[in-house]
Amino acid sequence: MPPQPKLVHRALADLNRAATEFRVAEGLDTDFALEVNPEISKPVIELDIDAYMDDFEGVTTAYESGTASEEQPADAGVARSLIPAGTGSLRDFSYVGTEIPEFLNDKCVACMECVTQCPDTAILGKTVVQADIDKDLAGTNGEGDELRSHWSVTRKFHDAFKKTGDPGMFGIFIDPTKCKGCGECVEVCGDHQALKMVMKTEENLGEATRAMEHFRRLPDTDDRFIRDKIAVDRMLSCDKSLLYVGGAGSCAGCGEASALRMLMAQLGWEKGRENIGLVAATGCNTVYSSTYPYNPYLVPWTNSLFENAPAMAMGVRKRWDQRGWTDKTLWVIGGDGAIFDIGFGSFSRMLASGLDINVIVLDTQVYSNTGGQASTASYVGQAAKMAPHGKQQKGKVEARKDIARIAMMHPDTFVAQTTAAHANHFYNAISEATSFPGPSVVITYTTCQPEHGVGDECAAAQAKLAVDTRTFPLMVYDPRKGDSLRERVDLKGNPSLKEDWHKDSEGNQVDFTTFARTEGRFRKHFGKDGAPSAELLVGQEQILGNWRMLQELAGLR
Repeated sequence: MPPQPKLVHRALADLNRAATEFRVAEGLDTDFALEVNPEISKPVIELDIDAYMDDFEGVTTAYESGTASEEQPADAGVARSLIPAGTGSLRDFSYVGTEIPEFLNDKCVACMECVTQCPDTAILGKTVVQADIDKDLAGTNGEGDELRSHWSVTRKFHDAFKKTGDPGMFGIFIDPTKCKGCGECVEVCGDHQALKMVMKTEENLGEATRAMEHFRRLPDTDDRFIRDKIAVDRMLSCDKSLLYVGGAGSCAGCGEASALRMLMAQLGWEKGRENIGLVAATGCNTVYSSTYPYNPYLVPWTNSLFENAPAMAMGVRKRWDQRGWTDKTLWVIGGDGAIFDIGFGSFSRMLASGLDINVIVLDTQVYSNTGGQASTASYVGQAAKMAPHGKQQKGKVEARKDIARIAMMHPDTFVAQTTAAHANHFYNAISEATSFPGPSVVITYTTCQPEHGVGDECAAAQAKLAVDTRTFPLMVYDPRKGDSLRERVDLKGNPSLKEDWHKDSEGNQVDFTTFARTEGRFRKHFGKDGAPSAELLVGQEQILGNWRMLQELAGLR
């Protein structure tokens, strides 16, 4: 059916108005205006953006009360898909999950692993001096002992600062409105055992709420406690680094969300929130980051189509450069489906353009947003939609595309493979990509618990295992390091660099089948005796071939 004339006229009117406004702003001739009905050319939707954002509290309140579908109008802001920054902070997930972490302050060493890896900004850390704590607790009417239990005396912030000034008290706080009970924090805390999961009760939820109010009343962590060499401490600064506020609708324990939080922490620390822009390709990350009316980002963010986020970013970058905003950093966010597959042409063109655009690839090895169908990032033998494990075909049969090696072959492009579980490597990769004066790509392994068939608490553990087994090697390719590949390629961070396979502390070979045994997507490849299938061993050979190629490029073979 052809489009209705009125809709065509409205579209032309909008185009005419936008083009005219642009040329007036640029001081250009405006006589070229389209010949359309002057009456129809009047603005179809008039919207005072600032006023709309200021009044948005009415929208979030309606959603919180469950009355939005009956009471909220289909207004101009919805028509333009506008969501203010950081509205995710208002979202309450306290009804999700039955457990919540409990902090044991006498066992904490301030390693920041729990704060760094939490995918929901549900665990926050802060270092302040004792005098500030005492001042705030002076008016808490008997709650002082309860709130003091959130503070620890640690070597890192207390003992090390005794001689140079007021020592710091390190505190951990759990936001009950953001925690989904995944248990990732307990998993990464490991042998320290400073966190444990407990059943939710009215009492501990109330205590956690009061503790968060105490946290917010205190001053931000002083910069003297945050040393540049210790990247994980970036998240101690809420003012600079807390640019992903939580409230996103991601699955419990989502590996993608942890990587995005860390991305924003590093960018906020280095560039400042006013110098960051994000262009996201359709995928899980856009669904959980813009489930109306909630957005977890405190920076400008926009969602493009699945396949053309890099092309859209090229337009944004050119416009910014025209305005003299060359120092602002622009990041494309896309999953393996958007970058490896349907958007690969746009991605490759962006790399060839030479423009200062960065891409972070959230590599889950499946199209998680559409039910876990296989992508070219999927591993051989992996069971997925469009590649089921059956009698004739044993999961995915295509070889995995190695996007890092492909990206390296583009001119003057920075490339890194990393994981959120390798925090220092991740932060350094983001920093180097941001400083690189041209296109850069950071591919990060991001566990998808439902599609991989692993527990909610397993994102970091699976990412570490993926690196140890060569399933997903750490790698940095930096054209600034020299003219030869061996100068540019760095494999530091991988275990047993010169060997085919790494061995664990007991001398057992750690390979792709070791990794596959831990995930549900490969479970049908192991017989009753535990022996791997022939198909899985084919995948292992491909994994080894990729590792050997990287070794050769790095001059290690």
